[in-house]
Amino acid sequence: MKTASLPSLRVDPELRAAAESVLKEGESLSSLIEDSLRRQIDYRKTQAEFIARGLAGLAEAQRTGVFYTTDDIQKLMRKKLEKAKARKSAQQK
Repeated sequence: MKTASLPSLRVDPELRAAAESVLKEGESLSSLIEDSLRRQIDYRKTQAEFIARGLAGLAEAQRTGVFYTTDDIQKLMRKKLEKAKARKSAQQK
């Protein structure tokens, strides 16, 4: 696969110095920028998927008329946590 380049990036000297100051041993500024770009892409994809799930959940709630309060969800999560703790405790015995 051929590689492609990104547009050059002009930044303030202070930002470049700050980036260089946090480089790890053997790490280049280019690899830091590439890693940051990959992480930002993953973050934005995850964020978009989260929003899509939320909107789908809202549409489903509006369609069915079934809505849950914060208290309902907290009770459900507490029960799940208690069950998980009980399972873990049983496994350790």
